[in-house]
Amino acid sequence: MKREGWLAPYFNSYFWRFLLIIALGALTIFSASSLMYTSGFLISKASIPPENILMIYVPIVGVRTFGTSRAVIHYAERLVSHDTILRILSKMRIRLYNILEPQALFLSSRFRTGDILGMLADDIEYLQNVYLRTVFPSIIALLIYAAAIISLGAFDVAFALLMGLYMLVLVVVLPLISLLLTQSRQRLVKQERNRLYQKLTDAVLGMGDWVISGRQSQFVATYEADEKLVARTDGALRRWARLRMFIGQAVVGIAVVSVIYWAGGEYQSGAIAGTLIAAFVLVVFPVADVFLPVSEAVEKIPQYRNSLERLSGVEEAKDSVPGMGAKAGNAETAALADAAVRTIRETHRAHIQLKNAGYRYASGDEWSIQDLSLDIPQGRKIAIIGRSGAGKSTLLKLIQGVITPSAGSAVISGIDAAAYGERIPRLIAVLNQSPHLFDTTVANNIRLGNPDAPDEDIKRAGELARLDTLISSLPEGYDTPVREAGQRFSGGERQRIALARILLQNTPVVVLDEPTVGLDPRTERELLATMFGAMKEKTLIWVTHHLAGAEQMDEVIFMENGLVEMRGTHAELLAREPRYRRLYELDRPGEFLGQLAEM
Repeated sequence: MKREGWLAPYFNSYFWRFLLIIALGALTIFSASSLMYTSGFLISKASIPPENILMIYVPIVGVRTFGTSRAVIHYAERLVSHDTILRILSKMRIRLYNILEPQALFLSSRFRTGDILGMLADDIEYLQNVYLRTVFPSIIALLIYAAAIISLGAFDVAFALLMGLYMLVLVVVLPLISLLLTQSRQRLVKQERNRLYQKLTDAVLGMGDWVISGRQSQFVATYEADEKLVARTDGALRRWARLRMFIGQAVVGIAVVSVIYWAGGEYQSGAIAGTLIAAFVLVVFPVADVFLPVSEAVEKIPQYRNSLERLSGVEEAKDSVPGMGAKAGNAETAALADAAVRTIRETHRAHIQLKNAGYRYASGDEWSIQDLSLDIPQGRKIAIIGRSGAGKSTLLKLIQGVITPSAGSAVISGIDAAAYGERIPRLIAVLNQSPHLFDTTVANNIRLGNPDAPDEDIKRAGELARLDTLISSLPEGYDTPVREAGQRFSGGERQRIALARILLQNTPVVVLDEPTVGLDPRTERELLATMFGAMKEKTLIWVTHHLAGAEQMDEVIFMENGLVEMRGTHAELLAREPRYRRLYELDRPGEFLGQLAEM
């Protein structure tokens, strides 16, 4: 399916608004030119004894009229243009969010956080400037250019062509030269700034490690060095901008001298009155103010192009991966997925099946998962164990429909997992090792699981997550602010709040993605007991490095290099797999001896 561009759709949607903006912009310049023309005539006329007071009174009224109308029309143009562009900006942000949010797991593995921040902070902002600083000013400049040539042509065709040549330098020649000279530097500055975003984001996320290692001064030094490189290129662009402005002003100066010379000649030949000389000369300045910004407007095109490439790259990354999202766009499949979601929510039963599933991220790559079959009816609890790179994360993406298998199938209640698309959060909840708590109240953080939940449901979810003791110790109970990123609470407390959020979400399937990493053994045991107790009726898919709690799982699957090396119940694996026994002994030595004695 052909993707929409990031600019064309808004030209179609806001065509009449754009037309009004351009018309108001042109009228603003007309009022400004008329103001200068009338002012020049009034000054010249007032310097000689008037034959009739009306000869001065009329231009006085004209000056007041055009002075007021210029301000009013300019205000209206700004109001309409910014209102329109802010509407477009809002739609662009929503569109970007709709691209990022459903595929967050996949995109987070393909793009760095700094890239995503760059898209949100810079790229959309640049694209709004396409209209405000490039499209509208350029079209208005072309309209004024044509109007000026036609107006001068009514007096003198040859002089109109000469002035047209001057204006052509400002409207076409200088902008093209500016574009050719700056496009590579503009792109370099944009890329370097994006790299600084990435570096700063990494540093902020890892600030604790920088401080602990005592190397914060080293980071500051390297960051400042990188900033200087960007500033050096930026300085070259600013120097050219000053030179370009000087050249433009010089062309305007030549145009003013030419108008004075021509108007003087026209007066001598009796073609115009002497009072019009100043009028013609002063008109040059507001007209020139329209042409001078065109060079800067055209110069920004490489930045717009770079932003468009990055935004389009996100869509391409989402669509180019084998099978990703391919089945979610079909209308019939979407209807089936909607019906399946309703049934699953009503019965609270979801059946997950993987049949000979395999996946690789690109043709020719190694298989991340190969020939994997799983049958997970409602209520079944499985643990997936394996070292980093074994394929656990890829397996979760298949189950959640983030990616579709390169081989075999992954279905939920008979529908391809990928077909559910953005509906997946209604079926599968995820509790990972570092859940984010937002800078709001405890209640609002839990309510994220179900925005419409009443306070009673939030308290019930808190009780199931065993938050009672914590909440009772807080000064404002559930209305206590958690502070930025949940700094108020320990790791175990943050996980319990996140668990309450998951319970409020009330999905039939819950994925536990190493939620106890970094917790001390006692907190880990208590949290696992809470999770298993609160989610007895739910399907649990537990990804872990540790074997604590494995005895409570219906099945334990050990993965290595994308393949299932061992699978069975905890007791079966202890009995028949020496490798599993060694792992369990190393991980839980005390419990291992006790279970060994019972066997």
